[in-house]
Formats: sequence, C-alpha cells, structure tokens
Amino acid sequence: MIQYSLQCSKGHRYDAWFKNADAFDDQKARGIVFCAVCDDRSVDKAPMAPAVARTDQGKMSLSQGHPEAQKFRELLRAYRQKVMSEADYVGDKFAEEARKIHFEEAEARGIYGQATRDEVVALVEEGIDFMPLPDLPEEHN
Repeated sequence: MIQYSLQCSKGHRYDAWFKNADAFDDQKARGIVFCAVCDDRSVDKAPMAPAVARTDQGKMSLSQGHPEAQKFRELLRAYRQKVMSEADYVGDKFAEEARKIHFEEAEARGIYGQATRDEVVALVEEGIDFMPLPDLPEEHN
C-alpha cells in the first residue's frame, strides 16, 4: 500500500491509499480517481513532505496547526456521518459482503463495518474498491 497526497484542479488536497505505485495511474486512466471534496475528475499527485521524526517528542504531524485543519476534520466528520446514516452496517462481515456486492452476488449498496488487516489486503489484491471511514482523534476521548 502507498499513500499519496492528491490535489484537484480547484485546489482541494487530500490523501488517498493505493495498492502500489502503478495503481494511481491505472485508476486515473480508468476515470475513477476524483476529488474527495468536490468530485472534480482532474486530480494529480500533490507535492508531498515526509513525516519527520523528532528526537525530543517522537513523531510529529507536519499538518499540525494547519489553518484548514478544523475545516478538514469537520468535512471528514460529515462524510463519516453521511456514510453511517445511509449505508448498511455489516459488522465484521464487511469483507465477505464487499465481495458479494463486487461479484454481483448481492444487491449493490453502500455498506460499512470492520475488516482485519488480512481482509483489507485481500480485498485490495482482488481489485475490490472500498474506502476506510476516517477515524478522528476526538472520537476516542
């Protein structure tokens, strides 16, 4: 898995995970890469800065204190709430149900639930598209 920072032609930036370095190019060519904020299909890899480990306090996020951080968290929270209110919760059967939908053995619909790391890897290797729900830090307080 590889994480890229992406940016649409309207300037929205977000991160996305891909199976490997070629997967982004393949998905873009197929027209299935789009802006997570505005659905713009003109998306490219944005310049990325690596995470820098600090010896005094451990790993520090480079986006900490970014002026748009609160707005981004609110968008992620709204996205998560929309999925949870409109999709079917399938619990720990997520991988099984995602396969059934992918192979048209079950009705196409939005689902969410849990999957193990091995199940996630297997879904990616099988070419089954899905997105993890954002897990926001303040939800654990």
